[in-house]
Amino acid sequence: MNPLLDTLQPYPFEKLARLKQGIHPPAELQPIALSIGEPKHPTPDFIGAALCAALGGLTQYPATKGLPELREGIAQWLTRRFALPTGAIDPDRHILPCNGTREALFAFAQAVVDPASKPLVVMPNPFYQIYEGAALLAGAQPYFLNTTDATGYLPDFDAVPAAVWERCQLLYICSPGNPTGAVIPAGTQRRLLELAERHDFIIAADECYSELYQDESAPPPGLLQTAWSMGHTEFRRCVVFHSLSKRSNAPGLRSGFVAGDANVLAKFLLYRTYHGCALSVPVQQASLAAWQDESHVVENRALYRRKFAAVLEVLGGVLDVEVPPAGFYLWPRLPGNGEEFARDLFAQTNVTVLPGSYLSREAHGLNPGRQHVRMALVAPFEECLEAAGRIAEFVGAHG
Repeated sequence: MNPLLDTLQPYPFEKLARLKQGIHPPAELQPIALSIGEPKHPTPDFIGAALCAALGGLTQYPATKGLPELREGIAQWLTRRFALPTGAIDPDRHILPCNGTREALFAFAQAVVDPASKPLVVMPNPFYQIYEGAALLAGAQPYFLNTTDATGYLPDFDAVPAAVWERCQLLYICSPGNPTGAVIPAGTQRRLLELAERHDFIIAADECYSELYQDESAPPPGLLQTAWSMGHTEFRRCVVFHSLSKRSNAPGLRSGFVAGDANVLAKFLLYRTYHGCALSVPVQQASLAAWQDESHVVENRALYRRKFAAVLEVLGGVLDVEVPPAGFYLWPRLPGNGEEFARDLFAQTNVTVLPGSYLSREAHGLNPGRQHVRMALVAPFEECLEAAGRIAEFVGAHG
């Protein structure tokens, strides 16, 4: 067996299952799960219709590079969404479809990391655990950048020692962030692109929450958008990851894409050809339909805004919490341990939240998730509001 498998930590939901083991919450209260970021809004009907209409494509082996029309549709979406000039994105060179961002974020590190040079893979803390696992199985050492309320829940990139950047081969960023919803400003992105040029590392920008934001007039900036504004028309050292899971409420479709540096993607395509991870033709046709429509995405954002407003009206006075700029998570700061809060909340109210420490690691003298829990507002509106009421009563009873 690969000895690096022994370096992997249990996934957050394994830890959560152990935490809840043996606890019997009140049977009269229906369970409400705010623990996992799995969208529960309905998948638009037209996506399912496109999938069914393309079932004849099951007779074909799909190409790893994807259908030309899907890559063209993705290029058009990137151009519209991030205000790029026509032709800035070459569908043949700059885009690869993938099985959602999770698969691609993991595989990317395996393709680009050279383990012979004792590399570092730098990532935010808390983080999506795929970053850590990808780094470890690629033979690299994770280097964690704490995000706290003191830094606006963004990494303090300027505090990173030069020696770390020198060993860095890959930087994972997540904007909007999971779990905090914090957005990396374009100015910070420019600074990161300058660091990548100076120290020769690749930036993997996880932008899968980019279409869930509060201010309809201020969508989060994307890394390709920032690179182009700096004159980096070849997107050197930039790779972005997008998905239909959150944007289009289609997590079961397992569809997304990788876009950016053509030279990097050419090598990644070679890796993926051997990896065997092509999207089926029906999934690609359904994906094309999703990327071509924006109205359902606007409606989706409105649904989340309504839930945030209603839940914060209940919780705002009892928890240290606020509406994040983007995403669908709440990240309240607690006076005590988030694991204890989550355990006791489940035991007394049958509401499940995720301890923040399960999403973070002890680094530089602290675990930045220890005094937090993550609440995913993915359940139907009535369930989210019911959960908020139970949480408020629980907090009130415990002072």
